[in-house]
Amino acid sequence: MTQLIWLTIFLPIVGVFLNGLLGRWMGHKIVGIFASLMVFGAFVVGAVILFELNSQREEVVIVPLWTWAAIGDLTVSVNLLVDHLSLLMVLVVTGVGFLIHVYATDYMIHRDEHGHPHPDRDYARFFTFLNLFIASMLVLVLGDNYLLMYVGWELVGLCSYLLIGFWFDRPAQEQDPIDLGPDQPPVKLFPLLSPAASGMKAFVVNRIGDVGFALGVFLIWSTFGTLQFLGANGVFEQAPHIAQTMPNIIPWIALLLFIGAMGKSAQIPLYVWLPDAMAGPTPVSALIHAATMVTAGVYMIVRSNVLYTLSPGVSMFVATTGAVTALFAATIALVQVDLKRILAYSTVSQLGYMFLAVGVGAYTAGMFHLTTHAFFKALLFLGAGSVMHALHNVIDIRRMGGLRHKMKITYITFLVGGLALAGFPLMSGFFSKDEILANAFAAAPVLWAIGIVTAGLTAFYTFRAVFIAFHGQPRDPYLYEHAHESRWPIALALMVLAILALLGGGLGLPVELLHGFGLDMPHVMDSWLAPVYSMAEHAAAEMQQHLPFTTELSLFLISATVAIGGIFVAYIFYVLRPSIPRTLARSLRPVFVLLANKYYVDEKIYDPLLVRPGLKVAEAMAKGVDNFLIDSILVDGTAKVVGWFGRLLSYLQSGYLRHYVLATFIGVLIVISYFFLQ
Repeated sequence: MTQLIWLTIFLPIVGVFLNGLLGRWMGHKIVGIFASLMVFGAFVVGAVILFELNSQREEVVIVPLWTWAAIGDLTVSVNLLVDHLSLLMVLVVTGVGFLIHVYATDYMIHRDEHGHPHPDRDYARFFTFLNLFIASMLVLVLGDNYLLMYVGWELVGLCSYLLIGFWFDRPAQEQDPIDLGPDQPPVKLFPLLSPAASGMKAFVVNRIGDVGFALGVFLIWSTFGTLQFLGANGVFEQAPHIAQTMPNIIPWIALLLFIGAMGKSAQIPLYVWLPDAMAGPTPVSALIHAATMVTAGVYMIVRSNVLYTLSPGVSMFVATTGAVTALFAATIALVQVDLKRILAYSTVSQLGYMFLAVGVGAYTAGMFHLTTHAFFKALLFLGAGSVMHALHNVIDIRRMGGLRHKMKITYITFLVGGLALAGFPLMSGFFSKDEILANAFAAAPVLWAIGIVTAGLTAFYTFRAVFIAFHGQPRDPYLYEHAHESRWPIALALMVLAILALLGGGLGLPVELLHGFGLDMPHVMDSWLAPVYSMAEHAAAEMQQHLPFTTELSLFLISATVAIGGIFVAYIFYVLRPSIPRTLARSLRPVFVLLANKYYVDEKIYDPLLVRPGLKVAEAMAKGVDNFLIDSILVDGTAKVVGWFGRLLSYLQSGYLRHYVLATFIGVLIVISYFFLQ
């Protein structure tokens, strides 16, 4: 069965071709069901292969398909790598992806006041892109070499452009100013980008990071003579020797690859595309920003753990970047008023946690948080979409309130996701985040301090959104009156994800802490992924120091206290004393304005320093190269020369027979003269 791993990619591609070619004639029900079944089929194949791998006690299986290219010494084979790491990603991508497909079958249908369905005009195109995205992500995680990974890397970037800009004909949206009271001027907010501009922004920013990734791949080839991960002459097998003979090469490779991860996984300074990507449909937000594309950078580093273990300086840079990104994004999320953008900045922050983990060598902790984050963040995005669906596309939390009475399933599931994101004790997010913080404390207490502050902010802004949207009195009576619970496809996806967010922590219970209490419990994720780190086992052991039981327990209690404290402060601010936030914002107006406008990174830094000069260079190139060189000289010039030559030859076509006879006679004389003069 392992040899059939290619089916996980093939099945979504079947959905791409069938819906792409015939979708407009099949009807929306068949399109949605077929696209969902293709992803579910891929999930079943992955689950069966994982069971087979465990039963046969195999660690790695390479499935050869064909030779892609053979150019000189470079041979690129299309082989699929089957191990517990790639299968974990396959199950996360296809499992969560299937639930998002089910959700989208109803979300992309608009209903009038009589309940009659009106599918989106591009319903088939949407599911075609979703299936293509799943297939592209599976190419990324299953490829057994860096070039095949790069192909998947670029394909998911293309799909993100197509999906974020799906509603390309919608204009940019103005944001209502934030009112701080009658004696205070309102805080103006910059307008949101249109879907088309957001898709373009995501594409361009990702291309910047991809340049670094491509350079890293080139350097791998020039250094190792291969792009294969494994094997007797593979990159990971040669890496320890290269690190001894050429000590500066491995860190450069690791750094260049991380630049690609900065773009794909939205780390400072390339994080700016992800919040604006909320312009796409909500299923896209859940798929791209919870379970798939943004986690590609984390997966790449975990897959390349040998290179990063041999580059401790670069690894610490990765950890520091992750910690700073986590704190930076969390502060912005504190005051946002768009529910999806709150979750978007939360995603940037949680990705920072993952990079903090892999940077300090806690690769399993990073993958554990990647998995739990896929559960609860997909749940939160889909919950936000359910609210948006019920409120006629309104997503501003200032117009919500009291929705828990009208949308009980959405409220309960959103609450579960919020508890997991906030790191509430015994929720899945608590266990994965606590493991990251414990490893960060062992490596660098400063990073732990940044992480624990971020954890408190996360709990606060998460429940700020919960309390404002679902508690209190309705702020917009019309919207509240027309609010309703979503239909069963949406509710089903929310309930399954809520169960996963609730129980997912069982994949990585704190083993050492439980041992201190005399409990013998397995760390499922650690036992799954241990073979992936076998080549870097010794160095990784040096990076991760085991903490004493009392320290572990103290960190555990601090993490739980901070999460509960953040939730409690949010409860005071937005339920018991709702006047406090406005009073605090008035007294700290400069800070509030700075956070509300996202530190002005886009408008005051990137726009004047990069975007406008780039547009001027592009305009100059368009006028100088495109208009003058290509159009005027090459295209128009060639046409003019051909036209002039044609007009010259036209003089020979006078239409008089005597002219043709004379021309023939002269030609014959010239030919005869040529031969006689030889």
